[in-house]
This record gives sequence, C-alpha cells and structure tokens, in this order.
Amino acid sequence: MEVGELASLSSQIVNAISEVYIGNRDVVEKTLAAALVNGNVLFEDHPGLGKTLLAKAFSRVLGLDYRRIQFTPDLLPADIVGTKVWRQNTGTFELVKGPVFTNVLLADEINRAPPKTQSALLEAMEERQVTIEGETLKLERPFFVMATQNPIEYEGTYPLPEAQLDRFLLRLSVGYPKTLEDEMAILEARLRWKKDDPTVDLRPVIDRETFLEMQMTVEKSVYVSRPVLRYIAELVRNARGDERVEAGPSPRGALALLKVAKASAAMEGRDFVIPDDVKRFVFEALSHRVVIKAEYSFEGVTGGEVVERALQATHVPKESEE
Repeated sequence: MEVGELASLSSQIVNAISEVYIGNRDVVEKTLAAALVNGNVLFEDHPGLGKTLLAKAFSRVLGLDYRRIQFTPDLLPADIVGTKVWRQNTGTFELVKGPVFTNVLLADEINRAPPKTQSALLEAMEERQVTIEGETLKLERPFFVMATQNPIEYEGTYPLPEAQLDRFLLRLSVGYPKTLEDEMAILEARLRWKKDDPTVDLRPVIDRETFLEMQMTVEKSVYVSRPVLRYIAELVRNARGDERVEAGPSPRGALALLKVAKASAAMEGRDFVIPDDVKRFVFEALSHRVVIKAEYSFEGVTGGEVVERALQATHVPKESEE
C-alpha cells in the first residue's frame, strides 16, 4: 500500500467515526494514529463524554472484533484472560478464552479493579500474548487496548502504577464540547439517530486485512531523518532531566513518540516525519510517563508542565537539517 492510499483511507475512517462521535475530531485522529502502530490508549476524562461510543465506532469502522470489560473490585484475572475448565464428560481440561482474545479491547474504568487484576493485562498490552496456567497463547493481530478512567473520582479505585501507565502509547482527554454549537450538534444528532447507540448503523470502511496493510505501510514506508530522531531524544532527555521530576520518560516513551509521529506523517500523506508530527503528540505520549517529586506535586506541578518546559528548551531542527 502506498502512503497516499493510506492517507485517503485514514480520512474516510475519521469521517465515518465523526458521523457518530460528534465534536472532537482531533481525538479521533490521534486514536487512529495510535491504532496504526498497535498502540494502547488511555482515555482519562469525566463520565458521559463518549469514550465508550468512540471505541465501539472505531472497531466497527475498522472492521475489527470488539470486546468490553467493565472493571470492578471483584474482577479476577481469569475474567480477562480466561481459564481452563475441567469437562467431566471428556475427562480433559478445556481452555475457555477470556474477552482479551479480540482486536479492540475496551477496559472500562480500569482503575476500579485491584492491581492483581490490572496486571493480567500487562502481558497482553506489551507482548500481544497471554499465559494461562503455563500455556502461552498469541493474540490475533491487530490488538490494542482502549482504557478509560475518571480523573476526579478516586473513592474505591486503585491508581495505575507507573509500569502500567508506561504501557499506554497515549493518554488522551476527550474534553467537554468546546462551543454551544458543538453541544447543539450532539443533541441534533441524537434526534436524527432515533436511538441511543448509533454505532449499530455504522458500516466498515475497511477490513482487518486492509488495516494490517496500513500498519505495515507506517512501519516500512515512512522515513525518519537523524535530526528528527535527535529532536525526539532531546525532548525525552530534557523532560527526564527536569529538577522537579522523580522519574521521567523511559526509552519506551521515546519509541512511542517516534512511532506515533510516523503514523501522523502517513495520515497526512507524507512518507517522512517532520518536527510538527512530533510536537502534535508530545504531551499525549510523554506527560503520563512523568512522575513528579512529592514536594512539587503538592504545589500542583503536573507532567504536562514538565513536558511544556522540555518542548520550549529543545532545539527544533530546520528543514535544511533534515
């Protein structure tokens, strides 16, 4: 597949999703960019903003299988990955696969389950495989997790540890509708649909095989120059070296920024990455990978502020340096 064809298909995908997910097209584009590099996405925002709707619309438009897990305090690892069940009639153990065996997995309110259950997803998110009672099973490609959590309600929740946050390529905030017109558009759309779930009427724009081709095009056909690589590395090192930081972005964070910048370039129809591709995703790719020292955390310093300072301090390569 050529990069130009990928850009055309990406535009069709975003347009189709935007028919039911009203308002924030930027979030749709960034979610697609993450999906193109098999990246997991954490949606951190208030309830009722369409996070579940977006995940369902994505799976339908991309022609992928979709499963949803509602995380609760009593959820067990076996409820996610599956288990082996003894069948009396055959005298053998039968593998019963869990909902993780899909293409798009929505982990709804992921921080409501205890760490033991959350950790059941770690192998799947990083290795694209699961181990059930000593047997390792590969997950079908593509596979990525879309998880949600509420940033203000912490009663009865278990904060995601840094190791798990690091597994998410991007952390996105959907946000409230920006204008009165956007708010009105949502209400008008509901009147047109005459149903609460408009995703049932969505038709796939592509199928699974075409999406895998798109992923391969991003991987093999997008060039990244050495100055842009240096730009990414300096951004990460500047964030890591901030005196307010306890632990900064790891090399995995730099790789996340590299991969999603390649996807951004391909979606724009370019076979090369420019600094603007990196800038567009720097906050979503790095801010959740920054751990602030306690004394600065009490003052309200956030990972986003650290990334902003790093962005201002990092030399942007000019076109002549590409």
